[in-house]
Amino acid sequence: MKLASLRSANLKNTERDGVLIVVDRSLARYRSAESIVPTMQQALENWEAYEPRLQLMYDELNRDNNQGNPLDVSTLASPLPRAYQWLDGSAYLSHVERVRKARGVEMPPSFLTDPLMYQGGSDIFLGPRDNIEANSEADGIDFESEVAVIIGDVAQGVNVKDAEKAILFLMIVNDVSLRNLIPSELSKGFGFLHGKPPTTFSPVAVTPEELGEAWKNCKVHLPLISHYNSEKFGEPNAGIDMQFSFAELIAHAAKTRPLTAGTIIGSGTVSNQDRNTGCSCLAEKRVLEIIDEGEAQTPFMRFGDTIHIEMKNDSGQSIFGAIDQRVSVCKR
Repeated sequence: MKLASLRSANLKNTERDGVLIVVDRSLARYRSAESIVPTMQQALENWEAYEPRLQLMYDELNRDNNQGNPLDVSTLASPLPRAYQWLDGSAYLSHVERVRKARGVEMPPSFLTDPLMYQGGSDIFLGPRDNIEANSEADGIDFESEVAVIIGDVAQGVNVKDAEKAILFLMIVNDVSLRNLIPSELSKGFGFLHGKPPTTFSPVAVTPEELGEAWKNCKVHLPLISHYNSEKFGEPNAGIDMQFSFAELIAHAAKTRPLTAGTIIGSGTVSNQDRNTGCSCLAEKRVLEIIDEGEAQTPFMRFGDTIHIEMKNDSGQSIFGAIDQRVSVCKR
């Protein structure tokens, strides 16, 4: 099943959360699900009750090409325009190891068994065609191509096996970072704030069964493709070199607290040990340049730069739709 949120004409009350729509498998047409359940968040909170009717609508939409309306991705908000919680991991240790190596710092052995994770801002998410609005190019604007899951309710202390059952949907992500603001924030020992502006998610969220055999061991075994200024930048496989599965990330997040339905958990920047697959962020490319050449050659994003992130199945069909953004000056 593929669901999305149609952006509301105005932002008042519950209209901030958009209108839930069911999108066909080819991402060409949609039907409003408002008669079943108005918003994605409400559907997630009582998924067992709403899932059969939403699945029926999805099946009908795929069987009959005359059903529904043409899908215009520019009218979509994030599948969850806001969420109660957004937790981002760093499950690809090739990325972590390279960043630390460039700083001359060894990766602690604990990183192999204890996931890295931070809590990001979740009150505003960007739509898949929204501009990345920044204050200054000097902030070190960077994209980060990732995968994420949306979960149902999870009990505190959940085990990995039960955590897997909580995964309801998957999305792809652009976890925007302002690299030049992050070091001073981390030096305070209290985490990110200014260095992490609003995150962007794919046009649609998809259930795991839509991935077929590519979804195994709670990982997505497909390349995540990034085009930076229309040129291919990287296509690492999201299922390779992922040290911690999504089930393990969920169990880690729930170690000392329950998680509520609609919580989003990210994989962190997708990265492979094989450098031929390219990178999923500018920071990693710069790190490799430092390792190889002694200094970074690639600049961070400038106003007018574009980033396109997409994942396709083995038939070349887009699964989540594409994140397609341009960097622009913040409108005050």
